[in-house]
Amino acid sequence: MLRTMMKAKIHRARVTEANLDYVGSVTIDSDILKRVGILPNEKVQIVNNNNGERLETYVIPGDPGSGVICLNGAAARLVQKNDVVIIVSYAMVDEEELADFSPKIALMNEHNQIVELIEEEPPLTVI
Repeated sequence: MLRTMMKAKIHRARVTEANLDYVGSVTIDSDILKRVGILPNEKVQIVNNNNGERLETYVIPGDPGSGVICLNGAAARLVQKNDVVIIVSYAMVDEEELADFSPKIALMNEHNQIVELIEEEPPLTVI
């Protein structure tokens, strides 16, 4: 059986811009993407802490070190600059892989810098 598990989370990032005229997606600083293991074009869920909106889109890499978190296209209607968001990617994991599976969680500061990267979560086991 495959289970859908959290693979990576960018926790409490700040939206730096919202671009309604772009074709779509979310632009994320490529340095942040590398640290948590999210790839360009990967599907992510975005949760807006300010208004409760949830949406799914795909990632495009932004300039490294820029701190950019930009919601593009229709998603730009669901956020405002400076909103705090959580960005989550998921993976399908076979039950045999659960013991070795750990998500990467980046805790962000107000400048979209990683203040802590949690990689040593306890292994997941079936309850």
